[in-house]
Amino acid sequence: MSPTTVLGTRALNRATLARQLLLERADVPVRDAIAHLCGLQAQEPQAPFVGLWSRLGTFAPATLDELLVGRCVVRTHLMRRTVHLVTADDALAWRARHDPMLRQRVLGAYRGELAGVDLDELAAAGRAVLADGEPRSMPELGRALADRWPDPGPRALGEMLVSALVPMVQLPPRGMWRTKAGVRNVPLSSWLGREIDPPAREGADPVGQTLVRRYLAAYGPAATADLRAWCGLAGLPAAVAAIREELVAFRDERGRELLDLPDAPRPDPDTPAPVRFLPAFDNALLGYHDRSRIVDDAHRGLSVAGARVVLVDGRVAATWGIEDGDLIVTPLRRFSRDDRAGVDEQGRALAAFLFSDDRHRVQIDASPR
Repeated sequence: MSPTTVLGTRALNRATLARQLLLERADVPVRDAIAHLCGLQAQEPQAPFVGLWSRLGTFAPATLDELLVGRCVVRTHLMRRTVHLVTADDALAWRARHDPMLRQRVLGAYRGELAGVDLDELAAAGRAVLADGEPRSMPELGRALADRWPDPGPRALGEMLVSALVPMVQLPPRGMWRTKAGVRNVPLSSWLGREIDPPAREGADPVGQTLVRRYLAAYGPAATADLRAWCGLAGLPAAVAAIREELVAFRDERGRELLDLPDAPRPDPDTPAPVRFLPAFDNALLGYHDRSRIVDDAHRGLSVAGARVVLVDGRVAATWGIEDGDLIVTPLRRFSRDDRAGVDEQGRALAAFLFSDDRHRVQIDASPR
């Protein structure tokens, strides 16, 4: 394909589904799937289980539990300052590159409260408190330092420490299957027994280049604005420029340049797409600035509101939830008979996964007129 090749919305949709393991369920180990996806958004603790169930041919929740307890994957603040489930290797390799963005995002929320606070001093004080090895919640950590910095208040202090200044992990049982547990934090390096990779020397950005390649493998073809929306990092144009000769370029129907890896899958736009149930804040939606490849503009807000969505023919066509033990599907557009049958079949499979029995109904509400 030439650099002027235009990829339509349907072609981009099928490419996204293929990269996100949603066109065909993949036969890969759970850890490899998490690595390929560059992590899974995980502020809802049970969301990664549904996300992986929808993507893998065989998925046992106990496997993810074992990876968490075994310290092979971790829950930590990373892309966009949101909680992600990522491999331990990626957490260590990527964290320093995200540090400035994490600080700025917390300051954006607490700039007034933290005015005059030396953040390096705050980080050192937080590390001193955590040196005893005891897990702490964010409020506990904030209260431990409130005497020294009384004006900001524990919330601002704790938020800045946990999500920006001191790389942390949320300890199991938080994020384990069918488990409700509060957030208890310990430093990432102490949990993994390895230090975080140091920042690159000035002028070099090997991690940024890796992020570009990894992002395109899981989300491409995509614009640089999409890349920025996914990771929250502003300083990646140089990384893109450094590897541009490795990439191929396309245009979307609006004329935006889209970059991609040359050998990455770009299926035929007419490839059938099965029904898929996605959890709240799923990567497939939040990984782009322009989400029109997968959701209509009228429903774009669903992705940031935390709605759980159903893909029909590859696009967001319904929301879903659990009410009184039943799985309720609310269509956003008219369903054909085949659509309803596919949603019902996948809904029953998901209900059986969530509840381990077949006593729970799937209710598909009336389609809007």
